[in-house]
Amino acid sequence: MASVNKVILVGNCGRDPEIRYLPSGQAVANVSVATSTRRKDKNSGESIEDTQWHRVTFYDRLAEIAGEYVKKGQPIYVEGRLKYGKYTDQAGCREKHGGHHCHRNAIARQARRHGWPRGRWR
Repeated sequence: MASVNKVILVGNCGRDPEIRYLPSGQAVANVSVATSTRRKDKNSGESIEDTQWHRVTFYDRLAEIAGEYVKKGQPIYVEGRLKYGKYTDQAGCREKHGGHHCHRNAIARQARRHGWPRGRWR
């Protein structure tokens, strides 16, 4: 059976990209993207906002472009795939996510400055 690993995030950039270069010379940029949903509380009728944070990694030329154009607070559209991996915090403790020792990371294939008609990057 065929499978698909695709994610689309539309949210706001939570921090400026952190750019680094691997020993091979490959550029890597990491950003945080916040996505929010709103719902009404059944009892009080109040509007409740739930924000989820996503780690996004850009590679190669896309990493360099993200470093140049992506800024904290900007709306952003990211399309890519999910990758799970182990995560150890600064104290050396493993973090659990969904019953596994892992973290969720979106690997970007393309990005666009959301709301800009010609803001697509490849």
